[in-house]
Amino acid sequence: MGKIANKQMICEVLMEHAVQDKSIVALCSDSRGSGSFTSFADQYPEQFVETGIAEQNLVSIAAGLAKCGKKAYAVSPACFLSTRSYEQCKVDAAYSNTNVKLIGISGGVSYGALGMSHHSAQDIAAMSAIPNMRVYIPSDYLQTKALTEALLEDEKPAYIRVGRNAVDAVYEENNVPFEMDKATFVTEGEDAAVIACGEMVGPAKDAAELLAKEGIHVSVIDMYCVKPLDEAAVIKAASGAKGVVTVEEHAPFGGLGSMVAQVVSRECPKKVLNMSLPDAPVITGTSKEVFDYYGLNAQGIAAKVKEAIA
Repeated sequence: MGKIANKQMICEVLMEHAVQDKSIVALCSDSRGSGSFTSFADQYPEQFVETGIAEQNLVSIAAGLAKCGKKAYAVSPACFLSTRSYEQCKVDAAYSNTNVKLIGISGGVSYGALGMSHHSAQDIAAMSAIPNMRVYIPSDYLQTKALTEALLEDEKPAYIRVGRNAVDAVYEENNVPFEMDKATFVTEGEDAAVIACGEMVGPAKDAAELLAKEGIHVSVIDMYCVKPLDEAAVIKAASGAKGVVTVEEHAPFGGLGSMVAQVVSRECPKKVLNMSLPDAPVITGTSKEVFDYYGLNAQGIAAKVKEAIA
């Protein structure tokens, strides 16, 4: 199978289950096209709700449907879902503990050329701060499939952020290590630990390969479960390492780096360096151009690891 965008995989999994499970309902805020949910709307019109450009209504309607026994999947650009409808996410979904899965599409800098208004560089911090809200950022379509299937089995609210474009697979078909709310060790090494989430896991894996050629052996941890954070995995990775590097497509405050630093400082103190987007409007460009500009690529991560263990 070729590259598939994570958002498309979510739709495919839901369509597969919606044949038998009529409680599955997808909702979009004029985002069925960008969210890859057009096929769901066409095939299951009675299980689809279009709210138009009204993200607050999107979340509230999803919460209402969930209270009526539906499995509600609210699909909307992450930049709007995590800001315009923040109160509804907090009150209607999380505080009311409803079975709403908030699918933040085109997360991070996926909308690159559209600028800061369309970037979601604050959503990890914002959504993680809400009690009862889980936060997931899968790294590739294979992990996204496993996560989506797992989320169908519970009735708790969650925020799932996925990118806009297809990315290279981190894992292999028929070999996707996945345990709900448990991080995955992509590689293991004793020199340093690189803890990444989402689209940053691929470059972290590539960085480990570059470093291995220089005799530096690195553990790469796929922390798709940003909240609840797998603290045991953080401690395991950091305890035997000379330094820790976190990598995220997010602002430098309140995200994965902050969470990991809290755990490491409490349990096994050592240097933690955070790689993230800057605390400033991000340059205009494609995701790759933005990542390369800020060093969020294999070469940049490898250099940061050397700094962490120096």
